[in-house]
Amino acid sequence: MKDLKFPELKLSRTQVIALSFFGIIIAGTLLLTLPFAAKNGQWTSFGDAFFTATSATCVCGLVVVDTWTHWTLFGQLVILAMIQIGGLGFITLSVFAMVILRRKIGLNRREIIRETFGSMQMAGSIKFLQRIVWGTLIVEGSGAFLLCFRFIPDFGWIKGIYYSIFHSISAFCNAGFDLMGTLEPYSSLTKYYGDTLVNTVVMALVVIGGLGFLVWDDIIINGLKFRKYMLHTKIVLVSSAVLVFGGALLFWLCERNNILAGMSAKEQILSSMFLSVSPRTAGMNTVDIAGLTDASKVLTMIFSFIGGSPGSTAGGVKTTAIIVLLVYIKSYVLRERGCRIFKRRLESDAVNKACIVVFINLGLTLVAMVAIMMAQKNLALSDIAVEAFSAIGTVGISTGVTRDLNGLSRLVIIMLMYFGRVGSLTFALSFSESRKRAKIDYPVEQITVG
Repeated sequence: MKDLKFPELKLSRTQVIALSFFGIIIAGTLLLTLPFAAKNGQWTSFGDAFFTATSATCVCGLVVVDTWTHWTLFGQLVILAMIQIGGLGFITLSVFAMVILRRKIGLNRREIIRETFGSMQMAGSIKFLQRIVWGTLIVEGSGAFLLCFRFIPDFGWIKGIYYSIFHSISAFCNAGFDLMGTLEPYSSLTKYYGDTLVNTVVMALVVIGGLGFLVWDDIIINGLKFRKYMLHTKIVLVSSAVLVFGGALLFWLCERNNILAGMSAKEQILSSMFLSVSPRTAGMNTVDIAGLTDASKVLTMIFSFIGGSPGSTAGGVKTTAIIVLLVYIKSYVLRERGCRIFKRRLESDAVNKACIVVFINLGLTLVAMVAIMMAQKNLALSDIAVEAFSAIGTVGISTGVTRDLNGLSRLVIIMLMYFGRVGSLTFALSFSESRKRAKIDYPVEQITVG
């Protein structure tokens, strides 16, 4: 009898990235459906497990069941593992394991690493990956150590250490999952709205995770010498600072007579800063999101849409895409020669990619909002909008309607979370990357625009 020969499955780099995330989601779903993953000892429905696994792997944080109340320690650890894998990427961790085992890393895997983190070059990609993983462990470990000073007195030694590790990983990976259901279900960090230690550590973890590993590497190599940084690093650092501090001021102006009323000056500053940092894909909250003014909800949606920076644990269209579009608009209106920023000129491909990413993500969000409104007419437009922008930006912030979504609406949110984490452009390219380009093109004809 002849040996059976199976056809070799040839996948592009974008398809490998998209399928790796999907594979983790399915594996996590199957584990979460098991009876010993739930505290009631019963099988969790596939829908609830699938939603939770997608949210964890895509480091979003939207939940249909409270993490502490519903899941056992096993279920929580499965969620934590998916958060860590989703934050760094399955390819990253698998290649790192190969490095530890001294296995040879081929060019294809090196190219996937380069594309995953948006690196400019493939040379030195393995050392770059090692710095990412070890750096992640150091930052998460430091965050957990600092959080122990608050959580151990509140919850005891074992539970306090576990809480510190869980929330440190969740914050760094911009996941938004929490275990504060032990105090009150779905309460997130509202108990600690005035706690300087918890707010500062969590915000620092979120910001560091959202800056991107390319920025880390540049800072490690060049120290604090700003003029030596890559253009990418300069754009990320400046835009992030403007969004964090400018956003805090805007949220304070919107909420000083609402949510922040009655708080001390320190509590108002901490709450405003957290409101500015968290919507950029972190997902945790120290104040009631449902109680925000309409202006703050719009700001939350804008920040959720922008997200973090490329090659990071954060989602969104990314800060660089927004800056590139703003620079392009300025250069076009002022009739400047090329898009210039920090005494450098942007390549046209960066402008094209930024336009495509913003348009696709915005289009997907609007279509999703319409679909949810058609499926559920009892939900307010503002709640649906916050939910949709939160999902596409893998934020996890919600006004509380996630649990009220029906099957179709949940599927829409699941798709948004997946597209937001994998990257809408990456997902689109996974279907068209192998297509052959035509050698002959059509003639050009002008049209009127604007």
